[in-house]
Amino acid sequence: MKNKILLAVVGILTVILLIVTFSVKEMIKPIPIEEGKEPIVIRLLNESDGSITNINLEDYIIGVVAAEMPASFESEALKAQAIAARTYAMYKKETRNLEYDLIMGTKDQAYKNNQTLLAQWGLNFFKYYLKIREAVIDTQGKVLTYDGQVINAFYFSMSNGYTENSELVFKQDLPYLNSVPSSWDNESIENYRYTTTISREDFCSSLEVSCDTITIINIERSNSNRILNITINDKTFSGTEVRTKLGLRSTDFDMEISSNEIKITTRGYGHGVGMSQYGANGMAKEGYSYEEILKHYYQNTEISVL
Repeated sequence: MKNKILLAVVGILTVILLIVTFSVKEMIKPIPIEEGKEPIVIRLLNESDGSITNINLEDYIIGVVAAEMPASFESEALKAQAIAARTYAMYKKETRNLEYDLIMGTKDQAYKNNQTLLAQWGLNFFKYYLKIREAVIDTQGKVLTYDGQVINAFYFSMSNGYTENSELVFKQDLPYLNSVPSSWDNESIENYRYTTTISREDFCSSLEVSCDTITIINIERSNSNRILNITINDKTFSGTEVRTKLGLRSTDFDMEISSNEIKITTRGYGHGVGMSQYGANGMAKEGYSYEEILKHYYQNTEISVL
């Protein structure tokens, strides 16, 4: 009897596995290309092994959205992310004259393949994959343009309540990337305000300053309250330098110095230029469409079709 029950269970599990396998294969079919249009191929560099993979643009965008934005976010936020990611990809493809178009990772855009997503999401794979795929299909071929040109569509995780001017971070004065309010980024979001503690030794070593005494003066902030310049022990740093060297979440930070350690409290997460992903989700929760979200964060742009 036990053997029969065991065989029955194995048989049922085998059928379920076959159904799941078939369903996954059906789901991950490449997004069909619109009739009369040539497929756009992205040459994606994996820096870890130097390999370059050719992948259709829309299938690439699924992997980017899945890697860059929580799948639990609102559908309109996911659509805004899909267009921002597609725009960024096309900008790089048009301007980067190398053997590859984009780098897989934080130097350009994060990307995860289906195997990685299946391992990450587990039983939620079907729900999340279909949700993101639908957001990509619903915005297929759409990009942001300014004066008829594809823009450099920077985006980041969470602001401190305002986005930042592009020239203050990337030394590029881009008219569509000026500071705007993002009140949806606030204390209600987990880790909006984050405190990290660094030993004096690590602090001084990372900044290459003397540890005999630590003095902080001449703090210059932008209109968005992010630190532009700061002098630590007679050595002047930009806010982005300090953020990079100390691994901070943002350039809106305060420091508290004690005898053995430095406590640093940051607000927001990311470089602050372009679309705030948490801000986009907050807007979507309030009923804003993806078009309205994008128009807010990328000023005076148009949504065009490739």
